Amino acid sequence: MPEKDRTNRMVLTSLMVCLVLLATYIIKVPSPFTQGYVHLGDTMIFLSVLLLGKKGGAVAAGLGSGLADLLGGYAAYAPWTFIIKAVMAFIMGAFIEATTKKKKHHIKIGSVPLVEIIGMIIAGMEMVIGYALVDGVLAGNMLSGILGAPFNVGQFTVGLVLATILAMALYKTPAKKFFIYRLDQVE
Repeated sequence: MPEKDRTNRMVLTSLMVCLVLLATYIIKVPSPFTQGYVHLGDTMIFLSVLLLGKKGGAVAAGLGSGLADLLGGYAAYAPWTFIIKAVMAFIMGAFIEATTKKKKHHIKIGSVPLVEIIGMIIAGMEMVIGYALVDGVLAGNMLSGILGAPFNVGQFTVGLVLATILAMALYKTPAKKFFIYRLDQVE
């Protein structure tokens, strides 16, 4: 990889870490059954995967989300968040890569391939299961984790919708050249 490409990738990864951090940190709605909160960070996690792929997306997701927990007073969650969100991003990217290699034609919703939306759903379900377990352990009561799961489903669903809308808009601009899984690669 040429030096200029490495520099651009490092800058884009750093930008996405910051956007994940800000989207997670700025708007926090406490979850009534857990010690956690609901936020818009999943929107930027999904976009980071589309921009950076599974590895870069995992770095941005894990670091940005973990830092938001540390800075926001949720330090007990930070190591778990780092792992859960990094795995979430990696799963989404791996699913998109595996699926786009197998098929030549993809169904799209607007200008967003359905495979990307399905990847977001699968990744979101990993996050819901991960936090249900962590919430249960941290609260000392698995019921707490189970009761918090619908809030995490709502969180990633909002993130999915917002990321899809943003991707649809960005795919229609010159910015589409920055997306790893861009339309000209999956058509």
